[in-house]
Amino acid sequence: MYTKSARYYDAIYYFLDYKEASEKIEELIQKKNPEAKTLLDVACGTGKHLEYLSEKYHTEGLDLESVFLEIARERCPNVPFHLGDMTNFDLGNTFDVVTCLFSSISLVKTVENLNSAVACMAKHLNPQGLLLLEPYYNPENYLSGRLTANFTNQPDLKIAWMSVSGLDNNISTNEIHFLVGTPDGVDHFTELLELALFTKEEYKNAFESAGLEVEYTPNSFFTSRGAGVYIAKKI
Repeated sequence: MYTKSARYYDAIYYFLDYKEASEKIEELIQKKNPEAKTLLDVACGTGKHLEYLSEKYHTEGLDLESVFLEIARERCPNVPFHLGDMTNFDLGNTFDVVTCLFSSISLVKTVENLNSAVACMAKHLNPQGLLLLEPYYNPENYLSGRLTANFTNQPDLKIAWMSVSGLDNNISTNEIHFLVGTPDGVDHFTELLELALFTKEEYKNAFESAGLEVEYTPNSFFTSRGAGVYIAKKI
């Protein structure tokens, strides 16, 4: 998905407050697992959550996109990062907390992959370990035909990106058009973002099949996003 836009990812999502989101994550961990010392961020992207969480925990990150990991390693030089697929990774280690944030879970697209990913993350949890997962929209609250436009305005980087949300069975589709301007010129490219619209029952089944007790809160870590958080604990 992010082949062309990966190097612009942080500039594209400049409006997200990762510091505030990380503070909310830390607050929730302290409430649910106050003895936690280790944390794995699955689908860690460019490491912006780990930039803050690594101040509190021994952290590691995993992502499928190598360009993201290059950026993350520069941002967090003391954090181990792993290239891997969230549906079948094996780090040979377990953690007190595993996170999968910013709706990354929906990139797996199928219920089978959802079950595999949750089971894989559960396998990497210590006893009584905590899995924090931010879902994408479900079929009941997804809006097709929504026009979205965002703009980045830096001195030597201008980005305009625009899409119209679509629906293909249980998959949300957004063909995003990017205009990226630098002093070297203006580039146009498109990327297709496809995210699964899993139901609450499908999430619940995935957690329970992985041996996790789960609860849900509608309060997301990013104030501007409203998909909520699943909070699961290894039994």
